[in-house]
This record gives sequence, C-alpha cells and structure tokens, in this order.
Amino acid sequence: MGGCFSKSKPVEVKVELSLLEKEKEVDGLSPNGKASPFADCRLNGALAHGSDEDSMLLPLNHNSRDFVEASVCHVKDLENGQMREVDLGCGRALLIKQHGEFSAMAHKCPHYGAPLVKGVLSKGHVRCPWHGACFSTATGDIEDFPGLDSLPTFQVRVEKDKVIIRANKQALQSQKRSKPMSRCSAVINSNTSFSHVLIIGSGPAALVCAETLRQEGFTDRIVMCTMDRHPPYDRPKLSKSLESTAEQLRLRSTDFLQDHDIELLTEKEVVAVDVKTRSVMFEDGLRMEYRKLFIATGSKPKPMNYKGKDVRNVFHLRTPEDANCIARLANNKNAVIVGTSFVGMEVAAALTDKAHSVSVIGIEPVPFKKALGEKIGKAIMKLFEANRVKFYMLNEVSEMIGQHGQLKEVVLKSGKVLRADVCVIGAGSVPATGFLKQSGIHLDSKGFITVNKMMQTNVDGVFAGGDVVTFPFPPRNNKKVNIPHWQMAHVHGRVAALSMIGRPSEFKTVPYFWSAMFGKTIRYAGYGDGFDDVIIQGDLDELRFVAFYTRSEEVVAVTSMNYDPIVSRVAEVLGSGKTIKKRDVEMLARLGKYGKTRGFSIFSTLKWNCTLSTGSKCDKQI
Repeated sequence: MGGCFSKSKPVEVKVELSLLEKEKEVDGLSPNGKASPFADCRLNGALAHGSDEDSMLLPLNHNSRDFVEASVCHVKDLENGQMREVDLGCGRALLIKQHGEFSAMAHKCPHYGAPLVKGVLSKGHVRCPWHGACFSTATGDIEDFPGLDSLPTFQVRVEKDKVIIRANKQALQSQKRSKPMSRCSAVINSNTSFSHVLIIGSGPAALVCAETLRQEGFTDRIVMCTMDRHPPYDRPKLSKSLESTAEQLRLRSTDFLQDHDIELLTEKEVVAVDVKTRSVMFEDGLRMEYRKLFIATGSKPKPMNYKGKDVRNVFHLRTPEDANCIARLANNKNAVIVGTSFVGMEVAAALTDKAHSVSVIGIEPVPFKKALGEKIGKAIMKLFEANRVKFYMLNEVSEMIGQHGQLKEVVLKSGKVLRADVCVIGAGSVPATGFLKQSGIHLDSKGFITVNKMMQTNVDGVFAGGDVVTFPFPPRNNKKVNIPHWQMAHVHGRVAALSMIGRPSEFKTVPYFWSAMFGKTIRYAGYGDGFDDVIIQGDLDELRFVAFYTRSEEVVAVTSMNYDPIVSRVAEVLGSGKTIKKRDVEMLARLGKYGKTRGFSIFSTLKWNCTLSTGSKCDKQI
C-alpha cells in the first residue's frame, strides 16, 4: 500500500540536480549506470501514447461481443517501470511494464478523472498525480485515498512481439469499479432500534467505514445516520463549484446504499451517547442501541462575536443549498468573505465572475501564512487582487447591519464599512462533539476525540475518525495530531472498520490535500505543522513553484502549483519511510537562484539521490 510510514532504520534522501536534457533510463539502471532500487518508481508524464498503427484492432472470437482486443505496441516499446496510455478503439487503457511483465488497467483516476499516465509508478502501485490516491497494478484495487472506487484491470498477452490487451467494453468505458461487497444476512426489521454497527455522520470517514465492512464480508446490520438531508456528497466541491446540486456532488446514490444494505437515516441529529447501555439518543426521541459505534461528525463553524447575528444572507457554507443560495444572492451584488481559510478563499475565487465586488477580511497579514508560509501567501494574495478581490487584513468584523432584515453593510473593528448583500463566514472550525460531553468518551481541551492507532476511543466498542479526532501520527513519534483533510478521513474510516472486525491494520498514508482557485491548483503532501523554514524553488510571480517545509534538518511537507506530479512524487518518498534533508533542497534552491538549473523548465530532471542503509546509492527521478 502506498504511503507506508516506517520507523525502522531511517533512510536519508539527498537531492541532486541533473542538467541533462534527456534521461538515461534503461531497464532499472540509474543515469550513473548503477542498479537502482527505485527503478520501478518513475515519472511517466512525458511518455508518448501508442500510435494508431499500434492500436490496430484484432479479430474477436465469436463469443466476445462484450470484449475488445487490440495490439497496442511492440514489446520493446516500453522499458521496465514505464507506463503508456493506449487506444483500444472503443476506449483507452493504461499499459504498465514492471519487472519484464505487462499489465493493464483503466487510465483515469476514478476520483476526479486524472490521467494516471502522468502519475507515479512505484512498487506495484500507481499514485494519482492530482490528489495522491494509489491503485494496485495487479488488481486495480484502491490502496490509498481519496476516492471510493477501484480500477478495472484488463488481460494482457504477448504474441509475436506485439503487446495485446483484451478488455471488457463496459469496463473500458466506465473506467472504474466498486469492490465486491457482502449483504446483511441478519433478519432485522428496519424499525428495530438496534444496529450491530451504528455510524454517526455521512462524510468520507463514515462512508468508507461502512463500505469497508461490507467489502470485508461483514454481514450484520449497518446504520449510518446524518444531520444532512442528502446521501453522502463531495463536500470539498461546495466552495469550488457553488452552483452544483446535491445530485451532481453525490458520492453514492440511495440505490447504491440500499443494494449493499447500508441503511441511511437522514436529518437525524444525535444529542447523547450512553456508553453504559451502548445506546444513542436522537433529537426526535428515537433511541438506538449498538454493538460498535463509529463517530465521524466532522467539524462545525467556529463561533464569532459580532453584533447583528439575526441579519439574513450571512452564511456558513455547509450544504449544497447554502452554496446555491450564495451564488444566487451574489449575482451582480456585493459579496464579503470573512476569514482566509481555504474554504473562504475558494468561495471568494468562485464569486469573482458573478459578484459586482468581492471583499475578504482576514486577521493575519496575508492568507495561508500559517499553512503555506508568508511568501506563498503573498503570491496567492496577488493572484486574487489581479482578479478584483479586495483584502482587509489584520481586521475583524464588529457588526452586520441589515435593512428590512437583510444584510446591507459589514462594519470592521477598524471602523471601515463595507457594502454587502451576501456574506460567507469561513473563519475556521471546531469539532462537532458537544453531544459527547457527558458520555465518558474522552475529549481533549479543544473538544477533539482522542483515539489510538486503531481509531478506538477510551471506551470499548466506540471508534471515531475524520476531522473530529486527534490520533497518533507515526512521523511525529506518534504525537496526537488533528489533520482535517478529506483524504485523511477516508483512511480513518478504513482503519476503524478493520479494527471493528478484529483485523487491525497499520496506519499507512501520507496526508494530502488540494485547493483550486482561478483554474490553478495548490497540492500539498505531508504534515508541516510547526515548520521552521520554507525552501522555494521556482517562480512565485508565475505561480509555478515547489516549496519544501522543514523542521530542524528534515523536510516534513511539500506544496506546489503548476508542476505535477511532484507532490505525489514526494508523497511516495515520504511514505516509504525515507527522509529528505534540508541541506539538499537548499542546494537545489541555490542552483536555481544562480541560473544553474537552466530555468525552472528543467525541474523535471530533479533527481533524488537515496543513501540506503547498505551504503548503496540510487537516483530517483521526479
């Protein structure tokens, strides 16, 4: 599985810059001619696609109407550790060569459709270049998140030095598949107030937990309850695509959940948990007992102090209805965003082509200073200003003033008054755990549920995951941390499910998140909390850069804009238990500063020089 953290024998990763215009990659040899343990982990975005001539269709067997066969390339066209996107006539596939063997599977990541040929091939899996999901090259199974679906795989054979792929036409078109799931065998009336597994929440942690249980053969009752009125949907898209409907954003349909006996109770708010009687009480008076409980209630908006809280058209973006209403009210009107969180800034970006004016209020001097550093924050701020967004930094809201009950002005503590027809508050969040205060389930001083590496709380049979928890993080010596990423919640759900059924799984992932603004995407991998330095290579003015975040002498996180798949590549390095030294990325930055890298365009020839515990060395291409 991609992204495994290991504390055994640290491996030092050095950074070197190659000035070669062409790579010398021949069957596992690094450019210095030495055998490379990382020869099966390469960047493949520059590989050519198969030609039309290579993709000539072959005759099909008379009983193969549902299948297509095509000769896609010569056996020598691919070297070990390479991938190629090939055309089968009625669809495309990803052809992979590892250790002299060919395999083939769907060519698009089922999460958001990223071209996997531009991703990272390493140790039996492919990592998505956009958001870091990993898929087994042998089975197509999803091994690391985000996303719910796996990839279909296709048969490959070699005849007369031609590589031939045989694929199911439907799978070739869908480019995704769900893992097989069991169904509930227990004879239980849907009105029965008992569930073997009760899940509070319907986000990614909750959904992955339920699906993992079914995938692993769990045949007892599963009930998932949520305050939301919709089946699970893609919440990160709310702030990026304000006009999307719940149906367009949905992760699983009601029919899908019913087909796999995952019961969904919508608009159900839990008000109390009694761990002694193993029961949950809902606001409407319903009481349900459980054998195992998984709490994934996520976060809620951080309370703010200002006058005029009864004024209408002030939103916390929580639902598709909120997003749709914000987009409608902002049309040719004045929009104010309170807070420079990723959600707040994404909403600001989304409104610039709709609203008459967009104003952003922040308490820090620049956006994202704590997460990305001041220099990157300033560069992103300039991007917003170039798109008509006006900032009021080092400021806070004093009052919301309405006219006939509807928002008309936002008054700042500085005395500045902003015209406003709609306001979106994106000023941070707190864990949604108020209903647990008298439960006996341990909460820390900030209200987060504390769990162990199996996602289990201090109470037997009670598990928790997602934004609501602090959990032991291996790269920080198992310090309890909170990482409120969409991707991380998927992992928590899977770990919790496996723990529930007595199949504890080692915590394996590299934190990964992304943000999109004005058609540009920020990608980030690692855990940079408390970083003490940022080393930037590239051009901040052009928003084409890579930034390494360090603590002491080690790189702990990386972010980039406009240079895929470097973040996925670094995630692969960090996930394999290796360390990247600060001195080596500093050397890289110095080379770039004095023009010795021939400009940022040849950053693709960056090499990771890995000093293994045996003393051998290898070059690893990014």
